[in-house]
Amino acid sequence: MSRFIEGVCRSQATLFPERLDDYLTEENPIRVIDAFVDSLELSNIGFKTVPADTGRPAYHPSTMLKLYVYGYLNRIQSSRRLEREAGRNVELMWLLGRLAPDFKTIADFRKDNGKGIKNTCRAFIDICRQLNMFTDAVVAIDGSKFKAVNSKENNYTPKKLQFHIDRVERHIDDYLKQLDDADKEAGEPVDETPVQEKIAWLKKRLSELKALEVEVNKHPDKQLSTTDPDSRLLKTQGMTRAVCYNVQSAVDPKNHLIVAHKVTNKQDRGQLCSMGQEAQSALGQEAVTVLADKGYYSGLDIKATQDAGMTPLVPKGDTSGSEKKGIFNRSRFKYDAEKDVYICPAKKELTYRYSGIEKGLTIKRYFLDIMTCRACGLKPQCTKSKGQRRMARWEHQGQIDQMDQLMSSMPDSMLIRKQTVEHPFGTIKCWMGATHFLTKRLPNVSTEMSLHVLAYNFRRMMSILGPEKLIAAMAA
Repeated sequence: MSRFIEGVCRSQATLFPERLDDYLTEENPIRVIDAFVDSLELSNIGFKTVPADTGRPAYHPSTMLKLYVYGYLNRIQSSRRLEREAGRNVELMWLLGRLAPDFKTIADFRKDNGKGIKNTCRAFIDICRQLNMFTDAVVAIDGSKFKAVNSKENNYTPKKLQFHIDRVERHIDDYLKQLDDADKEAGEPVDETPVQEKIAWLKKRLSELKALEVEVNKHPDKQLSTTDPDSRLLKTQGMTRAVCYNVQSAVDPKNHLIVAHKVTNKQDRGQLCSMGQEAQSALGQEAVTVLADKGYYSGLDIKATQDAGMTPLVPKGDTSGSEKKGIFNRSRFKYDAEKDVYICPAKKELTYRYSGIEKGLTIKRYFLDIMTCRACGLKPQCTKSKGQRRMARWEHQGQIDQMDQLMSSMPDSMLIRKQTVEHPFGTIKCWMGATHFLTKRLPNVSTEMSLHVLAYNFRRMMSILGPEKLIAAMAA
């Protein structure tokens, strides 16, 4: 045993340091948490700092906020685990002044202070902005699906409910047939009680399913989650679907800090302008360049983003299906803005004919006269219709074309987007342990995500500046 490192005898008296502060080095990240929370005016950002006149004294919001920031920085998100850590973790003893709230108090603080926690996350971004972390005014936007508490079995759609109703009705018919067959057979009487009980249970289940069917058909999204009503069945990868939330984030390409975030239960399309405006507000400037993938491509949303003073860069996906039909793709028709005509592959000009309203949009129509089109040798490759090939153009398509031209001049923009915005999502999911959110309903899930984002930005800033410089910046 002499060749191994030996421990100290358990019965040996030990002289520990007298102060908790002696256990922590000056570079310990927990000092950054303490300095940050102490620098906040909690009453101005949504926390209740005036105690009640009666009843048991409450914990100060700064104490609970420090506990949560520490927990999310160290992958301890559960209120019960935080309760245990507060009673045995030396760092938490130092941070909380040896206070140890129970798990219910910890959970209620997160539930009741959503606004304050979100503003705390925003306050840290303000500090980052004052430290000149966002000099480029460029953000990459993307969404990622985070699993909800609700399981897939407890999410219902009209198709799924119809399947279950048909299945239950089929089982009821089978059991009724068994009873009829038993009545026809001669011989000793058969105990029909088990079968009758099964039929009664199935009828009860059938009535529950039909009640759910009524609720689902009334729902705007035509689906219902029974555990977490705000969660939705969304597409994740390929054709895989899961009950989850879609978390949107805007990330700075220079330092990979999450500038803005939002929890939704919708797909990415339609989120471009709203996330861009969140980034504008956080960065404190209007001229922001927004990078996003083709899932965000929407003419109305891109125009709204441009009208708000931003420069969106979103690639367009080809969804026409023309190549599968064996005809020319829309990209083969070039638009001449000066003449307001489309030039087809046969070098003929498709002129403007009329405008119409489709889905609330003003659409302009361009085409040749029918005889010229029929006489063209390329017509079989142009259209399968007996008439002529027609081109539709949105009245504001010129703004979208400007963005497409800018995209062509910046071929690396989508690579930058991917390298920027995927990293924070992967890190946060790793910290969560690839599991679901702990809370239910959209406001509570948003609060939980704000804590994840705050912890992520904390870790990034400590990696960039170091704890001592960050504390000094907060003090300044």
